Amino acid sequence: MTALHRATTDELVQRDAAALADVLKVRFFPLAVESAQGCTITDVEGRRYLDFMAGWAVANTGYGTPEIVEPVVEQTRKTSFSTLTALVNEPAVELAERLIALMPGDFPKKAWFGLHGSDACDALAKLVPMATGRPRIVSYIGGYHGQTGGSAAMSGHTAQARVTGGGNIVKVPYPYPYRCPFGPCSQDECSLRCLDYVENYIFRTICPPRDTAAVIVEGVQSDGGDVVPTDNYMPALEAMCRRHGIMLLFDEVKIGFGRTGKMFSFEHWGLTPDAVAMGKSIGSGVAALSAVVARKEILDVGAAINMYTVAGNPVSCTAGLATLNYIQQHNLAANAGEIGTYLLDGFKALAQRHPLIGDVRGLGMILGVELVRDRGTREPAAREAAKVAYRCKELGLIVFYGGIYSNVLEITPPLILTRDQASQGLAILDQALADVEAGRFPDEKLGIYAGW
Repeated sequence: MTALHRATTDELVQRDAAALADVLKVRFFPLAVESAQGCTITDVEGRRYLDFMAGWAVANTGYGTPEIVEPVVEQTRKTSFSTLTALVNEPAVELAERLIALMPGDFPKKAWFGLHGSDACDALAKLVPMATGRPRIVSYIGGYHGQTGGSAAMSGHTAQARVTGGGNIVKVPYPYPYRCPFGPCSQDECSLRCLDYVENYIFRTICPPRDTAAVIVEGVQSDGGDVVPTDNYMPALEAMCRRHGIMLLFDEVKIGFGRTGKMFSFEHWGLTPDAVAMGKSIGSGVAALSAVVARKEILDVGAAINMYTVAGNPVSCTAGLATLNYIQQHNLAANAGEIGTYLLDGFKALAQRHPLIGDVRGLGMILGVELVRDRGTREPAAREAAKVAYRCKELGLIVFYGGIYSNVLEITPPLILTRDQASQGLAILDQALADVEAGRFPDEKLGIYAGW
């Protein structure tokens, strides 16, 4: 009997290039995944890698976690599918109730279910202006809210720069102290100058508050460069919104469910959002699921105007319930805070030895290591970031990069990461930085992985 051919990485990369659309890809190195468990990915040749990405912050509970997988398998056998648009299912009702209970505020709330973070933010772009009777929404340069029409229009990331934004969207600077658009200043000054620009320039010119429905913000601007605002910014933003009767919307798609060291980022500042978009890790990557929890008047603005046939099905919602249970029972938010601090201290130590590192920042287990060619000019080192990510992969560590200048190494491991694994990752990154700085990774080796 002839043995079945087992495809190699090179073969799969070639088949992928021929068969799968470029518009759905961003690739940093050649890697064909065979399996994954815990914080480890194994490729088709059997090589194992420590994962510092969790698939863009999706696998918060790790890969193949029995407490997530087994309830989903059991529910699939029980009811493989039932549409929430026309029928009721208990997992959806229970998950909605659980999510609502996690939200602050003494006003009536409801939940909505979708398939991914893009449609959760798209729902807000569509429903909030309808509910408020105000057409405009303020979002942030560097923000990444998704790839659908409404969510892409609200985004201010270079990945969507070719997408025509909505005429009702006004984009303003996010407080980014390392690259403050208003010039050199302290961190607290950067935050307040960015907010002053909104209230005393944007609101007085092209975006009157009486026409502004909402501000949508990320507690940590993830794809924009893993930028953490100073503690004075978010409370001041909420106060400004309340003064003008503007709704405050939080995009927790990438940073929610324990990643920042709290269940949701807005908890760090004691805020009360009017609506929260959720996605990615809500289903641990086992099932396609997203959610919005918002004021009742937003989600009840009309019947049957924002629904998806397979959204909120019992299998996906079972994954959501199992994810919530696992995060809470295993104190993953606390572990994210503890190990995230250990990683941040480690990156700061690396910055003392590696001139490529211009800035490090983080909140819990979402961290950014910004690479520059010159610390004085802060010229973004995008090509070097591509090399470091590729070299890390060769050494056994999965790291991606992003930011509006494509020069920030992003660190979003599964929240089950241990201190020993964190140390292992830091050691590999140390070696990768040294190799790139010493010229041991030639330009031509990048090939098609030269950047995005």
